[in-house]
Amino acid sequence: MTGWPRGYALQRHAELDSTNSQARRLAEAGAGGPVWITATRQTAGRGRRGRVWETLDGNLAATLLLRPVKTAAGPAQLSFAAALAVADMAAEAAPGHAVTVKWPNDVLVDGRKLSGILLEAGQDKSNGDWLAVGIGVNLAAAPDGMAFPATSLAALGVRCTPDQALTSIAARFAHWYDVWMTDGFEPLRAAWLARAEGLGGPIHARLPHGERHGLFVGLGPDGALLLDEQGHTRAITAGEVYF
Repeated sequence: MTGWPRGYALQRHAELDSTNSQARRLAEAGAGGPVWITATRQTAGRGRRGRVWETLDGNLAATLLLRPVKTAAGPAQLSFAAALAVADMAAEAAPGHAVTVKWPNDVLVDGRKLSGILLEAGQDKSNGDWLAVGIGVNLAAAPDGMAFPATSLAALGVRCTPDQALTSIAARFAHWYDVWMTDGFEPLRAAWLARAEGLGGPIHARLPHGERHGLFVGLGPDGALLLDEQGHTRAITAGEVYF
């Protein structure tokens, strides 16, 4: 069984407004990390673009507070490390099911959303840049009424506790973080593309200012989605993808 990664601290809470908010408070108080923060219950969990993220009983809500020593592109690239870590955990927990990743940072099982990831970055006066890698995983139950169909490990007949999931994710993230620090983004890019949902097929991208349609043909060296629009390749850095 995978053990807890060396050098990573862990804080457990019964209830928080959100684990990302707690990471921000720790960073602004001067904490250096890396430290994982987890909560049994979140009262104000959030997802990308300010959406509410509901943490149902038995699901995982966790955030890693990190101070990456890399270029300005680093935080965005580490969203791929987080997605790979969750995908590794899910593939081990649910062998026989198709575990894929969806740009920019969702993890799917059998085409349904298992996990969402939210990265938030900032600066404090003493220690400089910090990064919060927030991860929510549907272990026991999936929320209803989502724009993209969701699932849980329990719905697949898999029992996985939040502690088990977090231990696996923390270990796999530590692995991918070390790879990124040593060899850069390319190994993460290749591993992510090997699991990419919809690669080579048609997608619909909703952007902050408009919509695009085309073929999903890859990732750029910075993690941008590459969309082929009738022979013209467009790099998309922010948006939502639908198949």
